[in-house]
Amino acid sequence: MSTVFDAFRTKRKKPEMSLSTAPSEKAKAEAAAWFARLKKRDVPAADMEAFRLWRKKPGHKEAYDAVDAFWRRSEALKADADIQGVVMSARGRAVRPARGRSRGAAFGFGLAFALALLTVGGIGLYRVWGPATYTTRIGEQRLVRLSDGSTVVLDTASKIVVRYGRDRRDLELKAGQAMFDVAHDAARPFVVRAGGATVTALGTRFDVRRDDGGAQVTLVRGSVEVRSKGGTTPAIWRLSPGQALSTTAAAPRPAPVDVATKTSWTTGRLVFNDMPLAAAVAEVNRYDKTQIVLDVGPQDPARISGTFDVGDTDYFVSSAAALNDFVVSRSEPGVIRLRRGPQTSPGH
Repeated sequence: MSTVFDAFRTKRKKPEMSLSTAPSEKAKAEAAAWFARLKKRDVPAADMEAFRLWRKKPGHKEAYDAVDAFWRRSEALKADADIQGVVMSARGRAVRPARGRSRGAAFGFGLAFALALLTVGGIGLYRVWGPATYTTRIGEQRLVRLSDGSTVVLDTASKIVVRYGRDRRDLELKAGQAMFDVAHDAARPFVVRAGGATVTALGTRFDVRRDDGGAQVTLVRGSVEVRSKGGTTPAIWRLSPGQALSTTAAAPRPAPVDVATKTSWTTGRLVFNDMPLAAAVAEVNRYDKTQIVLDVGPQDPARISGTFDVGDTDYFVSSAAALNDFVVSRSEPGVIRLRRGPQTSPGH
Protein backbone atom coordinates (compact mmCIF):
# COMPACT_ATOMS: atom_id res chain seq x y z
CA MET A 1 0.00 0.00 0.00
CA SER A 2 1.33 3.44 -0.90
CA THR A 3 2.30 5.79 1.87
CA VAL A 4 1.03 9.37 1.55
CA PHE A 5 1.28 12.33 3.89
CA ASP A 6 -0.88 15.46 3.89
CA ALA A 7 1.28 18.15 5.45
CA PHE A 8 -0.82 21.30 5.02
CA ARG A 9 0.35 23.67 7.73
CA THR A 10 1.31 27.22 8.63
CA LYS A 11 4.25 28.53 6.67
CA ARG A 12 7.36 28.52 8.87
CA LYS A 13 10.12 29.80 6.65
CA LYS A 14 10.07 32.21 3.73
CA PRO A 15 12.45 31.73 0.79
CA GLU A 16 15.10 34.37 0.24
CA MET A 17 13.74 36.87 -2.30
CA SER A 18 15.44 39.92 -3.74
CA LEU A 19 14.26 42.67 -6.11
CA SER A 20 16.21 44.05 -9.04
CA THR A 21 14.89 47.13 -10.89
CA ALA A 22 16.41 47.71 -14.32
CA PRO A 23 16.39 51.33 -15.56
CA SER A 24 13.30 52.20 -17.63
CA GLU A 25 13.59 53.83 -21.04
CA LYS A 26 12.37 57.08 -19.47
CA ALA A 27 15.03 56.87 -16.73
CA LYS A 28 17.74 56.31 -19.35
CA ALA A 29 16.65 59.40 -21.31
CA GLU A 30 16.45 61.51 -18.15
CA ALA A 31 19.89 60.27 -17.05
CA ALA A 32 21.44 61.40 -20.33
CA ALA A 33 19.75 64.80 -20.00
CA TRP A 34 20.93 65.19 -16.39
CA PHE A 35 24.47 64.28 -17.42
CA ALA A 36 24.52 67.06 -20.00
CA ARG A 37 22.92 69.51 -17.56
CA LEU A 38 25.51 68.85 -14.86
CA LYS A 39 28.38 69.32 -17.31
CA LYS A 40 27.84 73.09 -17.21
CA ARG A 41 30.51 75.06 -15.38
CA ASP A 42 27.89 76.82 -13.26
CA VAL A 43 25.21 74.47 -11.90
CA PRO A 44 22.54 76.21 -9.77
CA ALA A 45 21.93 74.84 -6.28
CA ALA A 46 18.30 74.22 -7.22
CA ASP A 47 19.46 71.95 -10.07
CA MET A 48 21.72 69.98 -7.73
CA GLU A 49 18.87 69.47 -5.26
CA ALA A 50 16.52 68.39 -8.06
CA PHE A 51 19.13 65.92 -9.29
CA ARG A 52 19.61 64.54 -5.78
CA LEU A 53 15.87 63.88 -5.47
CA TRP A 54 15.66 62.40 -8.99
CA ARG A 55 18.56 60.03 -8.28
CA LYS A 56 16.78 58.54 -5.25
CA LYS A 57 14.00 56.99 -7.34
CA PRO A 58 14.23 53.28 -8.28
CA GLY A 59 16.44 52.66 -11.29
CA HIS A 60 17.63 56.26 -11.59
CA LYS A 61 21.00 55.80 -9.88
CA GLU A 62 21.71 52.78 -12.10
CA ALA A 63 20.75 54.73 -15.23
CA TYR A 64 22.97 57.70 -14.35
CA ASP A 65 25.90 55.48 -13.34
CA ALA A 66 25.67 53.74 -16.72
CA VAL A 67 25.80 57.08 -18.56
CA ASP A 68 28.76 58.18 -16.44
CA ALA A 69 30.57 54.90 -17.10
CA PHE A 70 29.94 55.23 -20.82
CA TRP A 71 31.36 58.77 -20.74
CA ARG A 72 34.50 57.53 -19.00
CA ARG A 73 34.97 54.86 -21.65
CA SER A 74 34.38 57.29 -24.53
CA GLU A 75 38.11 57.59 -25.28
CA ALA A 76 38.13 53.94 -26.25
CA LEU A 77 35.25 54.52 -28.68
CA LYS A 78 36.81 57.31 -30.75
CA ALA A 79 37.63 54.89 -33.54
CA ASP A 80 34.04 53.59 -33.73
CA ALA A 81 32.67 55.17 -36.93
CA ASP A 82 29.00 54.68 -36.01
CA ILE A 83 29.24 56.33 -32.61
CA GLN A 84 31.63 59.03 -33.79
CA GLY A 85 29.28 60.02 -36.58
CA VAL A 86 26.28 60.28 -34.28
CA VAL A 87 28.19 62.28 -31.66
CA MET A 88 29.54 64.73 -34.24
CA SER A 89 26.12 65.19 -35.77
CA ALA A 90 24.52 65.77 -32.38
CA ARG A 91 27.33 68.11 -31.36
CA GLY A 92 26.77 70.20 -34.47
CA ARG A 93 23.13 70.68 -33.50
CA ALA A 94 23.85 71.39 -29.83
CA VAL A 95 26.77 73.88 -29.73
CA ARG A 96 25.80 77.55 -29.38
CA PRO A 97 26.94 80.43 -31.65
CA ALA A 98 30.56 81.62 -31.31
CA ARG A 99 29.93 84.42 -28.82
CA GLY A 100 28.42 82.02 -26.30
CA ARG A 101 30.86 79.21 -26.86
CA SER A 102 33.39 80.06 -24.12
CA ARG A 103 30.74 79.74 -21.40
CA GLY A 104 28.72 76.99 -22.95
CA ALA A 105 31.30 74.72 -24.58
CA ALA A 106 31.17 72.09 -21.85
CA PHE A 107 27.36 72.17 -21.87
CA GLY A 108 27.31 71.94 -25.65
CA PHE A 109 29.44 68.82 -25.75
CA GLY A 110 27.55 67.34 -22.81
CA LEU A 111 24.24 67.91 -24.62
CA ALA A 112 25.75 66.43 -27.78
CA PHE A 113 26.69 63.35 -25.79
CA ALA A 114 23.15 63.14 -24.39
CA LEU A 115 21.65 63.49 -27.88
CA ALA A 116 24.04 60.84 -29.15
CA LEU A 117 22.90 58.44 -26.44
CA LEU A 118 19.28 59.03 -27.38
CA THR A 119 19.91 58.88 -31.14
CA VAL A 120 22.29 55.95 -31.42
CA GLY A 121 19.66 53.50 -30.12
CA GLY A 122 20.77 50.00 -30.92
CA ILE A 123 24.48 51.03 -30.96
CA GLY A 124 25.23 53.16 -27.92
CA LEU A 125 22.39 52.30 -25.56
CA TYR A 126 22.83 48.59 -26.17
CA ARG A 127 26.49 48.85 -25.14
CA VAL A 128 25.55 50.70 -21.95
CA TRP A 129 22.59 48.65 -20.73
CA GLY A 130 22.69 45.30 -22.47
CA PRO A 131 22.94 42.45 -22.15
CA ALA A 132 21.95 42.05 -18.50
CA THR A 133 22.52 38.86 -16.50
CA TYR A 134 20.54 37.85 -13.41
CA THR A 135 21.32 34.86 -11.19
CA THR A 136 20.21 33.16 -7.98
CA ARG A 137 22.13 31.02 -5.52
CA ILE A 138 20.95 27.66 -4.19
CA GLY A 139 17.90 28.31 -2.01
CA GLU A 140 17.41 31.87 -3.31
CA GLN A 141 14.52 33.25 -5.32
CA ARG A 142 14.64 36.63 -7.05
CA LEU A 143 12.13 39.00 -8.64
CA VAL A 144 13.47 41.02 -11.57
CA ARG A 145 11.54 43.95 -13.09
CA LEU A 146 12.54 44.54 -16.71
CA SER A 147 12.56 47.90 -18.46
CA ASP A 148 9.46 47.15 -20.60
CA GLY A 149 7.31 46.36 -17.54
CA SER A 150 7.72 42.58 -17.76
CA THR A 151 8.74 40.67 -14.63
CA VAL A 152 10.76 37.51 -14.11
CA VAL A 153 10.80 35.38 -10.96
CA LEU A 154 13.95 33.27 -10.82
CA ASP A 155 13.91 30.03 -8.87
CA THR A 156 16.82 28.47 -7.00
CA ALA A 157 20.20 28.18 -8.79
CA SER A 158 18.96 29.91 -11.93
CA LYS A 159 20.47 32.25 -14.51
CA ILE A 160 19.00 34.38 -17.31
CA VAL A 161 20.57 36.74 -19.84
CA VAL A 162 18.37 39.58 -21.15
CA ARG A 163 18.95 41.33 -24.49
CA TYR A 164 16.40 43.92 -25.62
CA GLY A 165 16.45 45.21 -29.19
CA ARG A 166 14.24 47.43 -31.31
CA ASP A 167 12.15 44.62 -32.77
CA ARG A 168 12.61 41.73 -30.35
CA ARG A 169 13.05 40.95 -26.66
CA ASP A 170 15.51 38.08 -26.25
CA LEU A 171 16.08 36.16 -23.03
CA GLU A 172 18.08 33.00 -22.45
CA LEU A 173 17.46 30.73 -19.48
CA LYS A 174 20.91 29.26 -19.01
CA ALA A 175 20.10 27.32 -15.83
CA GLY A 176 17.24 26.57 -13.49
CA GLN A 177 13.68 27.80 -13.73
CA ALA A 178 11.83 31.09 -14.18
CA MET A 179 8.30 32.48 -14.29
CA PHE A 180 7.79 35.16 -16.96
CA ASP A 181 4.99 37.74 -16.79
CA VAL A 182 5.23 39.51 -20.14
CA ALA A 183 4.16 43.08 -20.90
CA HIS A 184 2.29 43.15 -24.22
CA ASP A 185 4.20 44.65 -27.14
CA ALA A 186 3.01 43.48 -30.55
CA ALA A 187 6.01 45.05 -32.27
CA ARG A 188 8.57 43.20 -30.11
CA PRO A 189 7.96 39.49 -29.47
CA PHE A 190 9.23 38.16 -26.14
CA VAL A 191 11.46 35.15 -26.86
CA VAL A 192 12.91 32.80 -24.24
CA ARG A 193 15.53 30.23 -25.20
CA ALA A 194 16.23 27.25 -22.95
CA GLY A 195 18.58 24.60 -24.31
CA GLY A 196 17.19 23.49 -27.65
CA ALA A 197 13.74 24.97 -26.98
CA THR A 198 12.40 28.44 -27.85
CA VAL A 199 9.25 29.96 -26.34
CA THR A 200 7.70 33.00 -28.06
CA ALA A 201 4.98 35.21 -26.55
CA LEU A 202 3.54 38.72 -26.87
CA GLY A 203 1.70 39.26 -23.58
CA THR A 204 1.31 36.29 -21.31
CA ARG A 205 2.46 34.47 -18.17
CA PHE A 206 4.38 31.22 -18.38
CA ASP A 207 6.92 29.08 -16.53
CA VAL A 208 10.06 27.62 -18.12
CA ARG A 209 12.43 25.06 -16.63
CA ARG A 210 15.66 23.80 -18.19
CA ASP A 211 15.45 20.06 -18.77
CA ASP A 212 18.28 17.99 -20.28
CA GLY A 213 18.94 20.15 -23.32
CA GLY A 214 15.30 21.19 -23.66
CA ALA A 215 12.62 22.72 -21.49
CA GLN A 216 9.44 22.16 -19.53
CA VAL A 217 6.95 24.91 -20.32
CA THR A 218 3.77 25.62 -18.33
CA LEU A 219 1.31 28.25 -19.59
CA VAL A 220 -0.63 30.17 -16.94
CA ARG A 221 -2.23 32.89 -19.09
CA GLY A 222 -2.32 33.94 -22.74
CA SER A 223 -0.72 31.93 -25.52
CA VAL A 224 2.79 30.80 -26.40
CA GLU A 225 4.48 29.04 -29.27
CA VAL A 226 7.12 26.46 -28.38
CA ARG A 227 9.76 25.32 -30.88
CA SER A 228 12.28 22.55 -30.43
CA LYS A 229 15.33 21.80 -32.54
CA GLY A 230 15.50 18.30 -33.88
CA GLY A 231 16.20 16.84 -37.28
CA THR A 232 15.89 19.07 -40.31
CA THR A 233 12.51 20.57 -39.35
CA PRO A 234 11.88 22.04 -35.88
CA ALA A 235 8.80 20.83 -34.04
CA ILE A 236 6.25 23.53 -33.18
CA TRP A 237 3.48 23.50 -30.57
CA ARG A 238 0.96 26.09 -29.36
CA LEU A 239 -0.09 25.95 -25.71
CA SER A 240 -3.37 27.02 -24.17
CA PRO A 241 -3.72 28.20 -20.54
CA GLY A 242 -3.50 25.26 -18.14
CA GLN A 243 -1.30 23.19 -20.44
CA ALA A 244 2.32 22.09 -20.07
CA LEU A 245 4.86 20.60 -22.45
CA SER A 246 8.21 18.87 -22.03
CA THR A 247 10.28 19.09 -25.21
CA THR A 248 12.49 16.22 -24.04
CA ALA A 249 9.63 13.71 -23.64
CA ALA A 250 9.59 10.67 -25.89
CA ALA A 251 6.54 12.05 -27.72
CA PRO A 252 6.18 15.73 -26.73
CA ARG A 253 2.67 17.16 -26.74
CA PRO A 254 0.72 19.73 -24.71
CA ALA A 255 -1.15 18.20 -21.78
CA PRO A 256 -3.43 19.65 -19.07
CA VAL A 257 -1.82 20.20 -15.65
CA ASP A 258 -2.74 21.60 -12.24
CA VAL A 259 -1.18 25.03 -12.75
CA ALA A 260 -1.36 25.98 -9.05
CA THR A 261 0.64 22.89 -8.13
CA LYS A 262 3.03 23.19 -11.04
CA THR A 263 3.89 26.82 -10.22
CA SER A 264 3.66 26.62 -6.43
CA TRP A 265 7.39 27.36 -6.15
CA THR A 266 6.64 31.02 -6.99
CA THR A 267 4.82 31.30 -3.64
CA GLY A 268 7.72 29.76 -1.72
CA ARG A 269 6.16 26.33 -1.40
CA LEU A 270 6.41 22.91 -3.00
CA VAL A 271 3.11 21.05 -3.45
CA PHE A 272 3.26 17.29 -3.96
CA ASN A 273 0.10 15.39 -4.92
CA ASP A 274 0.72 11.66 -4.56
CA MET A 275 4.20 12.10 -6.03
CA PRO A 276 6.78 9.30 -5.96
CA LEU A 277 9.02 9.99 -2.98
CA ALA A 278 12.16 9.85 -5.11
CA ALA A 279 10.81 12.66 -7.34
CA ALA A 280 9.83 14.75 -4.32
CA VAL A 281 13.33 14.31 -2.86
CA ALA A 282 14.85 15.52 -6.12
CA GLU A 283 12.71 18.69 -5.93
CA VAL A 284 13.57 19.40 -2.29
CA ASN A 285 17.28 18.92 -3.02
CA ARG A 286 17.20 21.82 -5.51
CA TYR A 287 16.74 24.31 -2.65
CA ASP A 288 19.44 23.23 -0.21
CA LYS A 289 23.15 22.47 -0.29
CA THR A 290 22.42 19.64 2.14
CA GLN A 291 21.28 16.74 -0.04
CA ILE A 292 18.82 13.98 0.80
CA VAL A 293 19.83 10.52 -0.37
CA LEU A 294 17.05 7.93 -0.57
CA ASP A 295 18.60 4.51 0.07
CA VAL A 296 15.72 2.32 -1.14
CA GLY A 297 15.25 0.08 -4.13
CA PRO A 298 14.11 1.47 -7.50
CA GLN A 299 10.76 -0.30 -7.13
CA ASP A 300 10.00 1.16 -3.70
CA PRO A 301 6.33 2.31 -3.79
CA ALA A 302 6.62 5.18 -1.31
CA ARG A 303 4.75 8.30 -2.39
CA ILE A 304 4.04 11.61 -0.71
CA SER A 305 1.42 14.35 -0.73
CA GLY A 306 1.73 17.64 1.06
CA THR A 307 2.80 21.26 1.04
CA PHE A 308 6.34 22.12 2.15
CA ASP A 309 8.20 25.41 2.42
CA VAL A 310 11.08 25.63 -0.04
CA GLY A 311 14.36 25.20 1.80
CA ASP A 312 12.76 23.50 4.83
CA THR A 313 14.65 20.25 4.32
CA ASP A 314 14.45 19.17 7.96
CA TYR A 315 10.65 19.20 8.05
CA PHE A 316 10.43 17.26 4.81
CA VAL A 317 12.88 14.64 6.10
CA SER A 318 11.09 14.22 9.43
CA SER A 319 7.71 13.90 7.67
CA ALA A 320 8.93 11.34 5.14
CA ALA A 321 10.72 9.35 7.86
CA ALA A 322 7.73 9.27 10.22
CA LEU A 323 5.27 8.09 7.57
CA ASN A 324 7.57 5.47 6.04
CA ASP A 325 9.40 4.21 9.14
CA PHE A 326 12.66 5.38 7.61
CA VAL A 327 15.89 5.52 9.57
CA VAL A 328 17.59 8.92 9.24
CA SER A 329 21.38 9.11 9.09
CA ARG A 330 23.36 12.37 9.23
CA SER A 331 26.82 10.86 9.58
CA GLU A 332 28.19 12.48 6.40
CA PRO A 333 28.69 16.25 6.03
CA GLY A 334 26.06 17.78 3.76
CA VAL A 335 24.15 14.49 3.34
CA ILE A 336 20.97 13.15 4.94
CA ARG A 337 20.31 9.47 4.21
CA LEU A 338 16.89 7.84 4.43
CA ARG A 339 16.60 4.06 4.48
CA ARG A 340 14.09 1.53 5.67
CA GLY A 341 14.59 0.10 9.13
CA PRO A 342 15.45 -3.58 9.71
CA GLN A 343 11.88 -4.46 10.64
CA THR A 344 10.13 -2.67 7.78
CA SER A 345 9.51 -3.51 4.16
CA PRO A 346 7.81 -1.64 1.34
CA GLY A 347 4.06 -1.43 1.76
CA HIS A 348 4.05 -2.12 5.54
